[in-house]
Amino acid sequence: NKFRPLIHTTQAYLFSTMSRGGAIVKAGEKIGLKQMFDDDSSTYTYLLWDESTKDAILVDPVDLQVDRDLTAVKELGLNLVYGINTHAHADHITGTHLLKQKVDGLKSVISEASKAAADLKVAPGDRIMFGSRYIEVRATPGHTEGCVSYVADDESFVMTGDALLIQGCGRTDFQGGSSETLYDSVHSQLFTLPESCTVYPAHDYKGRTDSSIGNEKSTNPRLGLGKTKDDFVEIMANLNLAYPKKIDVAVPANMRCGVPDV
Repeated sequence: NKFRPLIHTTQAYLFSTMSRGGAIVKAGEKIGLKQMFDDDSSTYTYLLWDESTKDAILVDPVDLQVDRDLTAVKELGLNLVYGINTHAHADHITGTHLLKQKVDGLKSVISEASKAAADLKVAPGDRIMFGSRYIEVRATPGHTEGCVSYVADDESFVMTGDALLIQGCGRTDFQGGSSETLYDSVHSQLFTLPESCTVYPAHDYKGRTDSSIGNEKSTNPRLGLGKTKDDFVEIMANLNLAYPKKIDVAVPANMRCGVPDV
């Protein structure tokens, strides 16, 4: 099997091998989390860290907010190791390229299925380690063919990207999207998580910050409420959404890991 530097293969997450000796995650200790919002693209960026080692990762960084993100890293005394994307976004340019220029040793991460450039590529089941904690990769294509969601090691929360939004979901009409695929992804990979699991989406347009798997299963007007796949496909086919205003700039840049067109 191909070596994946992000994987920790031990099934029990309470003990995790570190570079010098071992580490113990105390029962009930949560991953540190700071949610940050970009008003222009309505994008949420997530800063996660190990409370003990202070190693940290950024999920879905925005290029125009890199200085804000690094200020938060400094204020919290963290060591930022990875800049990670849930997929190649169409509404903003990722901040990973700028982060790599400003943070020595930082690596960019995206799914293999996205076919986008990054230092490290992940596949379903991979675990992205930071300190003694990790997030696990789940394939949730449908919005794009390369979408993944990231589940906390204790399943207390999941970062769903554009696959599952609060009371909605990402569109499925470009970038290899498929309504049938998205329905299957959400029901098999996300709705099977504990109902108490907090849902942290990549976007929200109404000022909401989070939801839960149980709430989305019971009330999401597109994917919950007992909606069938046929119901969902019909709903998505009749959204009549406008063409994303930044897609022609954002997608090519994001396929290059945020490197601007020169």
